[in-house]
Amino acid sequence: MHTELFEAGHALDHIRLARAADVIAIAPATADFLSRAAAGRADDLLTACLLATKAPVFMAPAMNDRMWEHPQTGRNVAQLREIGYHLLDPDTGDLAVGEGSGPGRLPEPEVLMAHIGRLLEAQADLTNRHVLVTAGPTREAVDPVRFLSNRSSGKMGVALAAAAWRRGARVTLVCGPLSVPHPVGATIVPVESVQEMHDAVRRALPSADVLVMAAAPADFRPATLASEKIKKSTAPDAIALTPTTDILQATVGDRGRDTVIVGFALETEDVLANAQRKLEGKGLDLIVVNDAREDGAGFGVDTNRVTILQRRGAAEALPLLSKDDVADAILDRVVGLLR
Repeated sequence: MHTELFEAGHALDHIRLARAADVIAIAPATADFLSRAAAGRADDLLTACLLATKAPVFMAPAMNDRMWEHPQTGRNVAQLREIGYHLLDPDTGDLAVGEGSGPGRLPEPEVLMAHIGRLLEAQADLTNRHVLVTAGPTREAVDPVRFLSNRSSGKMGVALAAAAWRRGARVTLVCGPLSVPHPVGATIVPVESVQEMHDAVRRALPSADVLVMAAAPADFRPATLASEKIKKSTAPDAIALTPTTDILQATVGDRGRDTVIVGFALETEDVLANAQRKLEGKGLDLIVVNDAREDGAGFGVDTNRVTILQRRGAAEALPLLSKDDVADAILDRVVGLLR
């Protein structure tokens, strides 16, 4: 525990601490602390450490909304960002002592840890890259209250978006209805249908260095959308289906010449052969395939067992891993292709 700048026997602690730190994180950072740090003060242990360190500095301001919105606080924040410190805007919500709602709340711990993790990332090998990820299921309307969908939770796509952002990328996540929280740092584009997902991918793809199609878009939609809720008494014996747009195939012309394209395949038979056909037929750089029937590798679980196929090279079968670890394994190979 270190508390004083000139504590007896610890006169140079600020130098030792500053040199030892991989990241210095201040959470919460009060209005007073932002002011003193922006002015370059060194009259306590923490501000002295800031002047002595070469490590990244992360601050999470938290204060009353009026203090946050004051022009002087704004100038202090701008000065600290100009110096190169990483400042996270406070959340909006209920404030202390009955002050109502507004900006000034300290973000949740998992958000803070995600930002600190990005600063700690040793690789940062996707810095200045734009990674476009799709995730989750789609919903194809049958009538105003019913839809066709699947069991996808979006966990794999969210893990990929989170890992890409942690490794320095600018991330766009196009996602259907997810059963997991959105990842920190990504630009979220929510969609419902395959057509909406196709349109969103097509808009973002020209600026993307990487497209990772981890979503599970529906293969079929009702041929006719009922304008009113279908009643049991008048329900048809069958609902005619028609194929949805193949997003990977339909966006071939929107890909950049050097864009790395990653597809996913969930198979129940001839797993590797079907994946190889999809890899070649849709112009992919690599494809990630798993067997839907295997324990620990299907929808809604936190693990996955995948095989990665590239245009050149043998198939790589990975052991059962967390989806976070699978995401990093995939991105390791993407980085190799970008190079």
